[in-house]
Formats: sequence, C-alpha cells, structure tokens
Amino acid sequence: MSSDPRGRPTAEEIERLLLGLPPRYTRAQVAARSDVSQELAGRIWRALGFAQRADDAVAFTDADVSALSRVRSMLDSGLLDEETVIRMARALGQTTARLAQWQTEIMMGAMLPKDPAGGDLAEALDTAQGLLPDFEHVLIHVWRAQLAAAGTRLLALADGHDELVPTRVSMAVGFADLVAFTRRARELDERELAGLVEGFESRAADVVATHGARLVKTLGDEVLFTAPTAAQAAAIALDLIDTDELRVGMAYGPVVPMMGDVFGTTVNLAARLTAIARPGTVLVDSELAEGLDGHELHKIRRRPARGLGVVQPYVLRRSPS
Repeated sequence: MSSDPRGRPTAEEIERLLLGLPPRYTRAQVAARSDVSQELAGRIWRALGFAQRADDAVAFTDADVSALSRVRSMLDSGLLDEETVIRMARALGQTTARLAQWQTEIMMGAMLPKDPAGGDLAEALDTAQGLLPDFEHVLIHVWRAQLAAAGTRLLALADGHDELVPTRVSMAVGFADLVAFTRRARELDERELAGLVEGFESRAADVVATHGARLVKTLGDEVLFTAPTAAQAAAIALDLIDTDELRVGMAYGPVVPMMGDVFGTTVNLAARLTAIARPGTVLVDSELAEGLDGHELHKIRRRPARGLGVVQPYVLRRSPS
C-alpha cells in the first residue's frame, strides 16, 4: 500500500482512503465547475480551516465541486448571503475539526497496541474505512437531533422575549474546575493525564445532559455549562461535587449567546466565583440563590471580584432532606 520506508501509508494514500475520490482539479478549476468565484471559494476553504493550496496544485475532488455547487444554489435562492455562508462554514469547520481529531485519537487508541512501534497503521486505517458508512449515518442522525434540541431551546428562550432570536437571554451559567490541575499535571505521565481530563469531561457531560442543560465547552481542566433555571444548575453542581477534586461557581443573569458560546457579565461572574471557591464547594451569586427554594445556602463574607467590584457569594450545599 505504501511507498513510505517505514511501511506507513502516505498522506496521499490516507486522503484517497478516507475521501474515496481522487483529486482532479486545481483551485481555479473547482471554482469554475461549481460557478463560484475563486475569491469566495478561497474564503470558504479558509473558513473551513484548511490550508491554502498552490494555484497549480491538483488537490480537489468531484465531491468539492458538488459541495460548492450546493453553495451556489443556496446563494442563488436568496436564502443565504455570502457572509452567512462564511459564518456557517467557519462553524462547520471548527466543530468538525475537533470532532475528527477526537474520533481519530479514540480509534487509534482502541485499535493500535500500547506500544506505538508495534502498531499497524495501515490495518487501522482499513478498519476505519470499513466503519465510515456507519459513522457517517450516525453523524447525520445526531446532527439532526442536535438541531432539533437547539431549536427547542431557542423556542423556549423566545417565549419570554419579543424577538424570535433574542440577543440577550437570562439563564444560569456555571463553571466546574479541577482543583490544583497544574500540580497534578506535573505528577502524571501523558496517559494518566489524558485519562484524568477525559474522565472529568465525560462525567461532567453526563451530569449536565441528565439534568436537561447544555455543556457549552470544555477547557481541559474546566467545563462551562448553562441551564434554563437555577434549580437545574444547582442539581448539576451538587451532582458534580462529591470530592475535593472539584469546585463550582455559578451565576444567574443575562448572557449574549454567540457562535455556540455565551458571553457577558454573568459568565464573568461565574468564572470569578469559581476562582474563589474552596475545593469541594459550590459558590453561587445572589441572583441564583434567590431562585433556589429548599436548598441549603450559607451567606459568606463579601469578596472582591476582579473587574466586577464586590460580590456577595453563597455556599450551596445539598439539603439533608
């Protein structure tokens, strides 16, 4: 299969294996065949996160022509303009790049032996190719299900606002943070550190999903989540805090949803509360505390929060009842 002296597949062979189609066109040819300007085609390619190709490089397939032709159809319909197409391409590129990297690491870790020198990469790639049709089917199904969930969340948020897509919405925002992560990272080898991070993120994702909330992003030693109500956020935090390895900070108030993320003072306040929380504790702001009935809350001394002035934190504990 390979001309690599170590017997490994070349980059060209990997692309042929996974893409299924040989490259046939240059940048100019793929743009001309799809009736999209070279300038727009280049912008879309960069927004998707791919490196710029040389003008004379034969690097594009019939699938690239088909995809760009669909973009041309959407533009001609008037449903999307060029800037919206670029924004959608950027969202698609950033999300699928992380997904592909993550899945590749999982697959290689599962199929290759612990000793990398003894691994047969070509055999692993052949196995991946056989699984691709099933992966692709599941991916489309999950994507559609996530679209439905996002639409449902948007409808729920719009019910309390005049505009269909509110630019500012009120919700609970929380950060869960691994305590002393930097020190622990120095003490663990690479495999142990990867296991620690993946275990933390997996558990956080499961807990957030169980309570009908949304995991916005993971940052290695920290996760950011949002919940429609204070009660849901409290349930998440109390389920996460079962050891001194974690601390959680939460706030309730208006946020600006953008690019799949959330921004605003409420997010900053939740981050500040996390930073001052003691290991194994949950700190919440006064707004979130007001929305919690039947929970054990303890007011502690007011604290300065960088950039936000002095705040009044509350320690949230699980009620004995």
